[in-house]
Amino acid sequence: MSSSTVRPENQEQDRGRDPLAEQDVAWRLLDSAAKLSYDPTTEVDWETPLDPDHHGASPEWSTLYGTAYWNELTDAQRKALTRQEAASVASTGIWFEMILQQMVLRDMYAKDPTDPRFQWALTEIADECRHSIMFARGAAKLGAPAYRPRRPVVELGRAFKTLAFGEAAYAAILVAEEVLDVMQRDWMRDERVAPFVRTINNIHVVEESRHMKFARDETRKRLRGAGAVRRQLNAIVVAIASYYIVTSMVNRDVYANAGLDPARARAEARVNEHHKSLMRSSCSGLMEFLASARLLTKPALFFYKRASLI
Repeated sequence: MSSSTVRPENQEQDRGRDPLAEQDVAWRLLDSAAKLSYDPTTEVDWETPLDPDHHGASPEWSTLYGTAYWNELTDAQRKALTRQEAASVASTGIWFEMILQQMVLRDMYAKDPTDPRFQWALTEIADECRHSIMFARGAAKLGAPAYRPRRPVVELGRAFKTLAFGEAAYAAILVAEEVLDVMQRDWMRDERVAPFVRTINNIHVVEESRHMKFARDETRKRLRGAGAVRRQLNAIVVAIASYYIVTSMVNRDVYANAGLDPARARAEARVNEHHKSLMRSSCSGLMEFLASARLLTKPALFFYKRASLI
């Protein structure tokens, strides 16, 4: 943990701008990161072997929880499934964090490096690099393969990270982070979940709270004065990105890797109203923010409903 950030108080006055109005959020985030950040290589217990008596995630978050198939599974099968599902969510997190890093780097390219927003952006990217390594090691310890989104989704992500900018990029970042944050807040407090997974979730929740604050602030700021056409376009772009992020979180191969009947598992997960209801209730705050930013248009609602986010 390093010392608090030193602020060059006259920096922005020299440019004729109000630092409290435009830069205070970035300064506070830098101060917070200096006071409370983690090193997963030392904070997470990587040495203790995995105890198969633990879940990888709160069982209520399993895609099969509440289904007839779930009721037929043994306790060991349920735990094996949640471990594979948690690893899949972590792998999807790595995929999107790599997209996030590239969008933020592109946004900050050739901008003023003395600006605290620039410095916070690099701090966030450093966080995401550590998180991705942490997720990768965690998934490996859970005994899972390298889960990846389907090839068409990977290519859509490649296009999105190249073309998305401004509020579309930051709002999509916010959606991905908020959905993961809701899950992990439950998992990190659940004693049924493997201790090292709970530590990973706690680290991610603490550090991502700063990332979400920045994404909200940037989304609002970049939408100031935006016209109706721009808002409509960005709303649909963010909604489509959100749909593919959320629907890629649990890979279709987790069921076979947990020793289940994959065809039956996928069929029951697809119509699992418990899981859909949990996703909707957990994302109410996110939807309120998107509505306040006027990014919850009728075309966008179609994709959020398909992803069971609203």
